[in-house]
Amino acid sequence: MKKLSLTLEHCYGIRKLETVLDYSKWPTVAIYAPNGAMKSSLANTFQDIADGTLSRDRIFRDRVNRREIKDETGADIAAGNVLVLRPYEEVGQKTGETATLLVNLALRQEYEALHAEINTARGAFLKAVKTQAKTKREVDREISSTFTASGNQLDTALNRIKDELALQQDAPFADIPYDIVMDEKVQAFLATGDFRTAIDDYVKKYNELLAASQYFKKGAFNYYNAANVAKQLKDNGFFEAKHTVSLNGDEKVEITSEAQLEELIKKEKEKITGDADLRKRFEALEKQIQKNVTLREFEAYLQDHEGLLPELADFASFKEKLWKSYIKANYDSYTSLLEKIQLAAARTTEIQEQAAQEETLWQTVIDIFNDRFVVPFRLEVANKVQVMLGVEAVPRLGFIFRDGGDELQVDRDALLQTLSTGEKKAFYVLNMLFDIEVRRQSGEETLVVVDDIADSFDYKNKYAIVQYLSDLAEDPRFKQLILTHNFDFFRTIESRKLVHRSNCFMVSKTAQGVALQGAVGVKNVFVNVWKPRFYVDPRMKICCIPFMRNLIEYTKDEADADYVKLTSLLHWKADSIQITVADLDGVYGRLFAPNGQSDNGADLLLDLINAEALMCLQAPDGINFENKVVLAMATRLLAEKFMADKINDAAWLAAISANQTPVLLSRYRELFGGDAANIRVLRKVMLMTPENIHLNSFMYEPILDMSDQHLRQLYAEVAALA
Repeated sequence: MKKLSLTLEHCYGIRKLETVLDYSKWPTVAIYAPNGAMKSSLANTFQDIADGTLSRDRIFRDRVNRREIKDETGADIAAGNVLVLRPYEEVGQKTGETATLLVNLALRQEYEALHAEINTARGAFLKAVKTQAKTKREVDREISSTFTASGNQLDTALNRIKDELALQQDAPFADIPYDIVMDEKVQAFLATGDFRTAIDDYVKKYNELLAASQYFKKGAFNYYNAANVAKQLKDNGFFEAKHTVSLNGDEKVEITSEAQLEELIKKEKEKITGDADLRKRFEALEKQIQKNVTLREFEAYLQDHEGLLPELADFASFKEKLWKSYIKANYDSYTSLLEKIQLAAARTTEIQEQAAQEETLWQTVIDIFNDRFVVPFRLEVANKVQVMLGVEAVPRLGFIFRDGGDELQVDRDALLQTLSTGEKKAFYVLNMLFDIEVRRQSGEETLVVVDDIADSFDYKNKYAIVQYLSDLAEDPRFKQLILTHNFDFFRTIESRKLVHRSNCFMVSKTAQGVALQGAVGVKNVFVNVWKPRFYVDPRMKICCIPFMRNLIEYTKDEADADYVKLTSLLHWKADSIQITVADLDGVYGRLFAPNGQSDNGADLLLDLINAEALMCLQAPDGINFENKVVLAMATRLLAEKFMADKINDAAWLAAISANQTPVLLSRYRELFGGDAANIRVLRKVMLMTPENIHLNSFMYEPILDMSDQHLRQLYAEVAALA
């Protein structure tokens, strides 16, 4: 992998990009992209290659896509040769049993996806069964405690009754309200001695009558079952379809209608329930229930469902029958959940086997992390002994929190609550280190696409990442493509020799798409580029103004005459129109010692700034760093002059000592609040042009991030105000 030729069209935010990345001399290429230019789009494109999926335009889906990334032989880069390291994601959002599982990221994500499907299916199942049971209780705990020894083994409980439910033909108790018959007070009452005696007497007689019935049969088909069968046949249009039911008794009966079946069941039921002896026993049972005023709802329900009484003789068995009926009534939801649970179980076994194979490599990665990153905790394999003894299959991550000389083992959630964002980001890097070390051990040639993984890190851990990537660059099997929108990080990786200066690029937007150009301003742009050309290039001369003022601020103070003069070239003052090129040359000479003079010393500086700004409007597309500085300065001066002229208060203007642009805009809005169009333009000046451009790269990064086209448009709008 000595060269990569990229030809991209309509890949996410990239309209068009044609470029060659040269790895023949240096193993790393770095690209600085202003916000919104192409950084994430390029990372997404490489991720698509790694995933084996097509790229596309994110908004205009019908645009024809082109994605060609070839090596020096003309061969397409293979999916297995690309590893994309994405920006930080909030680690606190990752929870569940895989959160500390030491297994590679792809398998963990697959496992989490499986369990997400299970959770969705489980939620749908529990909701359906809860509705069926007409209960306010926690259905998962009720089912679990009914079929297992505890209330937190739902999956075990559901699996335990799988075969029984498969054989169960119907759901005879599906319509019974669970909370009425399973009320805690009801259960306590049913366990009393008097009730047990009464119910036993009732059931004994009931069973005698049932045994003598022509059509009903104890333990198989009582009149409660018969009523449910009749209801099901009616609901499903059985008799309307001209089907019949044959009942075998002392004499065979052919049932041809719902009414006939219901009448037969009614008569057979009355033979049993109307028995005088059974009625006496029922009345004795009813008296026992009526003694307890809290059971009135239960009593009222039994009055209409006397057929349930025999079930109450074995309450635990009845509870199981209830839940089996509720579940059978929602059987498709139940089987779907079981299928997903079984699929995840099979995949979990494979993940455990893979984790066992990766254990040694994870220990290497943990050692790298502990050695390089500065965080208030130490990582370890928490169950190392258990894994070695075969007690547990999968190694898991443990955390030792450190505070001074004290150490304490903590769980992951407690740890994350104590960490700063930067420290959480360091923790996030752990999986990235593992992915890289897997590649290192496999010996695969790999292009590592680094998508701003160090963005917003604290300095100590940012440099830890830079050092690790520098070490990686020494391995000939790795090539790196570092993408960033953080100019300070861009400068850092160049200064620390992670990337050679010739392989540093910046993205510029063009009318056709985006292009890569050699980086500018990576090292001190003032010292290395603008200052040496102060006398020969008017644009460079103008760019030096804010930096010279910055140096005087550092070495003298803001009261210095030269500081005041340069301020009048950055903000509109009474004397701004009078300052000449020679005046600026004088400031330069006093600051750096005289070593030349300009040919146009008598020219006014503001005329020069405006003339150069007009030339910038005609410049071709590109990074155009100097153009952006000149346009920003010229735009702010024009805007302030416009507001000062309108306000027309010289004494007030002279009294402004700081933050002149916002002060002017505030006064302008007070006096000319109805001038909405102009105020809108002036607000854009506030947003788009920095008040100070300093030696520190952070202070001119906003200029780099600003689109050249946007600054040109803004200058034209401000010029039109006058």
